[in-house]
This record gives sequence, C-alpha cells and structure tokens, in this order.
Amino acid sequence: MRLASADRPDVLLLQEVPVWALGELDDWSGMTAVADVAQRPRLGPVPSTAGLGRVLTDVNHGLLRSAFTGQANAILLHRDLGVLEHRRVHLNPLRFRRAQSRRLALGIVARLAWANERRVCQVLRVARGDRTLVVGNLHASSYPPDKRVPDAELLRAAVFVDGFARPDEPILLGGDLNVSVRTSRTIAELMTREWGFTGATPTGIDHILVRGLPAGEPVRWEPYRRLHDGRLLSDHAPVELEAG
Repeated sequence: MRLASADRPDVLLLQEVPVWALGELDDWSGMTAVADVAQRPRLGPVPSTAGLGRVLTDVNHGLLRSAFTGQANAILLHRDLGVLEHRRVHLNPLRFRRAQSRRLALGIVARLAWANERRVCQVLRVARGDRTLVVGNLHASSYPPDKRVPDAELLRAAVFVDGFARPDEPILLGGDLNVSVRTSRTIAELMTREWGFTGATPTGIDHILVRGLPAGEPVRWEPYRRLHDGRLLSDHAPVELEAG
C-alpha cells in the first residue's frame, strides 16, 4: 500500500484486499479509502472472522491467499477528492448466472466454478471543486477455460456504471478484469465509438478503461518497481495511467 501510494495518485484501485486490512488502508496510504466486501471470511462453507482468517493465512500467504481472509475491493482517493455518492452491484448473482449460463451453454463444472466466489463492482461519484468523475472498480471471476464468464461480468459492470453516470460525465472503470484484450469481446465492444472507452492494457488482465477524459497509454510496472527487501510484492504488476 505504501509503495503504490507513494507518488500520491488521485485514484488507486485495489482488489483482493483481505477483510482484516480494510480499517488500515487510510493510515497506510494517507488517502481516503472506500471499500466493499465481496467475499466474507470463511472456513470452507462456515462463516469465520477477519482476525481468524489473518492468523490462518499467516501460515503461508502465497499458498492460502484469500482462502480464509475473505476479500474486498477498495477505491482510494486523494484527500482533495470528495465522495458524493457510493453504489455497488453484485456481478454474479444466482439469477444472472442462470440466465448467462443458458445463453452461453455452460456445463455444470463452469456453473459451479462461477458460483464459488461473490464478485462486486463498486462505483463512486467523486468531485474536485465543481468537476465530477465516476469511478468503477471490479474484480471479475477467474475461469481460464472459458473467458466468456468474466466477460459477462465486465459487461454487467459497464452497463451499471454507464447508467449511473450523468450525460457526458467522465468515467474510469478498472480493476482485475481477468480477461485480456486478446480474449475479451467485451473490451473490444467497450473500445468502440458507441461506448467510447480507451486505455485498455495491451497485455495482461488488469485494465483502466477511460471515457470522457484525455488519457495517456497505460504503463505496467517493471518488477524492480515493486521489489521490497528482495521480495516481489503482489502477483500482479500494478498498472498506472494518466488522465484528465
């Protein structure tokens, strides 16, 4: 967190944050944190606590990851940005999964995998002076055998964010989308004139899509930028983009 916020970005999008850490984000970053829990801590099917999940995960972070801690999305904002409105949308509710599974002719294995973890997209309307901006942050489901699963969630998030935004209001929609430009029909659709987004990362599955603002090219951090005491932080290279 300290490394990612060191250059004081205006907006920082985080995914897969352990639930126990949510109360620490403001202090660690010096930014304003707005979080939404996607998956609550659990021991298999049994509800657990954030504290117990942290203790269990300390045994082996690389192996256990978010198995016990639960996970959340968080949008961190520069202190001079104010939050005007906060919404969220559940990306893979049962009714949606059923309808999409029929449309995509998904088998039982894919359907069960899709139901394994709850996914959300959080949406904020933020302001600096009299200018407003809509920010959406999501972590789509991971299902490597069929990228249409995360694609369906991305389209659901984009429709929600597009409907939330006022006419001509700028939008940032980003996160771990679990699809690449090469594998995603939804990203290709969003990058058309009709949707008007730009900024997709040419390689990788982490993207910051922009509409209504001039934007530069996305930059993925080189490994040396996330080294700390000889350890490579995170299994995802952060992506940064200048817009505005």
